[in-house]
Amino acid sequence: MTVRTRFAPSPTGFMHIGNLRTGLYAYLFARQNKGCFILRIEDTDQERKVEGAVDMVYRTLETAGISYDEGPDKDGGYGPYVQTERMGLYKQYAQRLVELGGAYYCFCDKERLESLKDENGVHTYDKHCRDLSKEEVARRLAAGEPYVIRQKVPEGVTSEYDDLVFGRISVDSADIEDGVLLKSDGLPTYNFANVVDDHLMGITHVIRGTEYLSSTPKYNLIYDAFGWERPQYMHLPPIMKDATRKLSKRFGDANFEDFIAKGYLPQAVVNYIALLGWCPKDNREKMTMDEMIEAFDISGISHSSSIFDENKMRWLNGEYLKAMSAEEFYEVALPWIEKAIGDNGFDKKELASLMQTRVDILSEIPQKLAFLCDFGEHDVNMYTHQKMKVDKDVAVSAVRIARDCLASLGEWDEEHIKECVKQGAENSGLKGGQVMFSMRVALTGAAVTPGGAIEMAVALGKSESLRRLAFSEQMLLKA
Repeated sequence: MTVRTRFAPSPTGFMHIGNLRTGLYAYLFARQNKGCFILRIEDTDQERKVEGAVDMVYRTLETAGISYDEGPDKDGGYGPYVQTERMGLYKQYAQRLVELGGAYYCFCDKERLESLKDENGVHTYDKHCRDLSKEEVARRLAAGEPYVIRQKVPEGVTSEYDDLVFGRISVDSADIEDGVLLKSDGLPTYNFANVVDDHLMGITHVIRGTEYLSSTPKYNLIYDAFGWERPQYMHLPPIMKDATRKLSKRFGDANFEDFIAKGYLPQAVVNYIALLGWCPKDNREKMTMDEMIEAFDISGISHSSSIFDENKMRWLNGEYLKAMSAEEFYEVALPWIEKAIGDNGFDKKELASLMQTRVDILSEIPQKLAFLCDFGEHDVNMYTHQKMKVDKDVAVSAVRIARDCLASLGEWDEEHIKECVKQGAENSGLKGGQVMFSMRVALTGAAVTPGGAIEMAVALGKSESLRRLAFSEQMLLKA
């Protein structure tokens, strides 16, 4: 048997992290088993469809590095792969299911259905049309009465299946409603279209969230009524915002593209969400896609929910950045460096080198480089450092020493700047730390900087460094 899995997002908004994890696991499982991974767009809910959401699905999968073998733009012989392009199939199969005794026509109007709700507003259909005679059904159809097609759930049976994660699941048929399969407008419900499409596309393994764990027996009864082979199921525990709340698409939680816009690397986000509910046997945390494919094992999927911890993802992203070559980091950091410095003529490669070990996400770069373009009057109290015994007077001397030393320097690099300032401190009787501390504040006008005095000087260049040291010296003298 060739393993065939599918990812079937609904184009109703952004790509939620939980949805992407479902697609990722289906992809990993298919790839590990040398099977086929299929993309299907489930767009029958036209009222909730969001303009541009289909393109967002393609864009997200490409950015995440999840490639599909069949889909709307990759026909594998099982298409169409968009549900609204398959509409003729659903009515045909719904009518066939009626003939097989697994479904029936229901003519109940809206008013009657509304009357079936209890005091809590819970609706349970009372099977009113379940046993209408063939003659009456034919008469009412001929008269053009509106109808839906409902599932005819067998009575007095237990529907069971073995979930690959949660084991044996059993549901009494008394707890399964005769739900609508085909609506009065001829559109299928999710429950029915899903089963028909999975069967016709040869899906062998259905991977989805635990919200479908208890409703899967109802789908299996449809498979059984048709005489079709059931797929195997793998249900995934939810991803939580905290101990009590799920991540919610409705409230804008955990949008994949938002994280990329924040400066997270796609591969780091994908790596992190893979670990939300699954742990490899060797407990690795940082993995490439190929490594995840090799390590993916159903036995490592948890039965418990996972809490989305952005701080943990931030740390993992930082590990990815640190592991990059200088060239790779420069490429991803460049847009953020340009955002920080504009057209100013600083050495961008030098700035990238300065940032690589000092940021966890790329969007931190503009703030950390703000000192390059935002310099002027600053708080002289920043020059006070009790432990180093630096006060305003010491700072004035230290800044002057640094300026005088650097003015005569020929080669402008870390080694020569460090040696020059160190020698100047020794000659003046000040400690090297006192000069370096004062020099760093004088160069940046900031209490916290992304590097030490030497690195700041290299980043600014000789001319700008001397200008800033002179400005800060005068500012201190006036204070």
